[in-house]
Amino acid sequence: MFKESDKSILNRIEKIDGLGGMTVNERLYHANLFKDFDSALINDKPRARQILRWIRVDEPSIDLIINSK
Repeated sequence: MFKESDKSILNRIEKIDGLGGMTVNERLYHANLFKDFDSALINDKPRARQILRWIRVDEPSIDLIINSK
């Protein structure tokens, strides 16, 4: 079960037009998740993975992003 804040994030992401045609950085920007992702990448890698999944990044790319930091 998602926390309320996670539900809100997911609802915001669902409203983004053209998400699939954006870069990862563009997706993070339009979902207003840049700061959250940067913090998670340093402090909470499972959360960083979840954020990338929410913005529909494929698993091989997620592995590359997470493992490069």
